[in-house]
Amino acid sequence: MSSPISAARQTVYLNGCFLPLAEAKISVMDRGFLFGDGVYEVIPVFGHKLLRGDAHLRRLQHSLDRISLQNPMSDSDWMQLFARVLEKNPGENRAIYLQISRGVYPSRDLTVKSGYPATIFMMVLPVKEIDLALLAKGIKAITIEDFRWDACDIKSTSLVASVMLRQQATRAKVEDAVLVKHGYVTEGTASNLFLVDGNTLITPPTGHQLLSGITREIILDLATENNIPVIQRPVSQQALYHADEIWLASSTREIAPVVKLDDQLISKGAAGPMWQRMMGWYQLQKQAGR
Repeated sequence: MSSPISAARQTVYLNGCFLPLAEAKISVMDRGFLFGDGVYEVIPVFGHKLLRGDAHLRRLQHSLDRISLQNPMSDSDWMQLFARVLEKNPGENRAIYLQISRGVYPSRDLTVKSGYPATIFMMVLPVKEIDLALLAKGIKAITIEDFRWDACDIKSTSLVASVMLRQQATRAKVEDAVLVKHGYVTEGTASNLFLVDGNTLITPPTGHQLLSGITREIILDLATENNIPVIQRPVSQQALYHADEIWLASSTREIAPVVKLDDQLISKGAAGPMWQRMMGWYQLQKQAGR
């Protein structure tokens, strides 16, 4: 097994060049730096296989379309580039971080202009193997009013609101927050939310209020394959406290069971039986690279 990637020997991709991380530089006039005018993707890699790389590319295209930024590459070109950056950063469990900004303009101006190439940056991050025994102990969370903009379906590099929300969770000495807008749940600070009610899986529907996660898609597919009823509908804050189980799901966290929410025990303070089944199915998906 290859040793974990370290920052000191990381090779990154920047605008057509592979170079050491320490040598990668962008202009202070880049719109990604000045305005957060860009999008990103994080693609997990397990056993040298991208986990649903095609789905990540579809979401990337959605984000680019939403901010009216032309995709600088075709899907096949992206896949070839992913393979090259992985080859230069060997390892087992990794994740590709891809960021595309609108590029460098000669002056600081909100107006979008043509003729300026996008800035493309890519690096490979180490991903720790999930400790299932530790994860099964669950996490604690609080509910927080979701004050973010109404375009959360864009995987935008403008993440200051999410940073602020996670700070509130940290100050409350919990691992994460469940976001609530107008009395209804949207998502976690960087994850999608699921409830278990009996044998039924419930999750808020996609739209501009939340980001449609790839792990979310996998969970929905696994539920369908294993005859678990799924309902996508608005979820009230009060419904959280009556749920049999609550999960927060993301590519890096996988599926984290929430065992305490706002000082109230969920699932008797332990990971529930549906979570146990879903995590088993999810691990098989990782191995298959599906």
